[in-house]
Amino acid sequence: MQTTKLIYLENFNLLTSNAQVIEIVSENNKEIIILDQTIFYPQGGGQPYDQGMIEGNSAKFIVEEVRFVDGTVKHIGKFEFGNFQIGENVKCLVNETRRVLNSRLHSAGHIIDMAITDLKLNWTPIKGYHFPDGPYVEYAASSNELDKEKLKIDIENMGNKFINENRETKIIFMDKEKMKEVCHFVPEYIPEGKPSRVVMYGDFGIPCGGTHVNRLGDIKKLIIRKIKSNGANIRVSYDVEGPVGIER
Repeated sequence: MQTTKLIYLENFNLLTSNAQVIEIVSENNKEIIILDQTIFYPQGGGQPYDQGMIEGNSAKFIVEEVRFVDGTVKHIGKFEFGNFQIGENVKCLVNETRRVLNSRLHSAGHIIDMAITDLKLNWTPIKGYHFPDGPYVEYAASSNELDKEKLKIDIENMGNKFINENRETKIIFMDKEKMKEVCHFVPEYIPEGKPSRVVMYGDFGIPCGGTHVNRLGDIKKLIIRKIKSNGANIRVSYDVEGPVGIER
């Protein structure tokens, strides 16, 4: 399959764009559309996939799921009517409500990283789950003698301080070695097949290929739900709150 150009990596604000149909296949009673380029975010990095639609002159395709496989983005779903032709020019439309919520949740997870760093806690990030059904970030850290209720308040207050500062979000493409100059933590594993990218919140860098808010104020408000031990790790469960016209 042809490698898909990942437009969302360069511009996560773009919710409509044009593309060309490269291939149409069927798997597990679902249709799969392969495009030369895409603004649809495929699930990964703890963030759920985008949904939306792809429209052509004589067909509309409902995008129910998006996956990245060996350099190719698979737009999985069903035709509402008609069918595309190979080589046809189509229009992509991402569901804005879903994208905005997922971006706020993803950015809020990294705000917790910022707060933990500023509070000088010696915690190493190991996992992020930024889905609306119960987002959390997990760290390798000892829970001995931790005042979890105080930490919950401290992390929430520090996180909301950063949000109120309304730092601008920027993206920079760089190799892994260069990341160590701008990021507090760089994981050993960086996913293959995608350009290496750092998201900058002011002067705080995070290696990440997901979608994010334009400015930290767009998160509205961070809520720390719970801090609990999870084996040898510590899990910080969180949520976001704010009037953005999104049903939770």
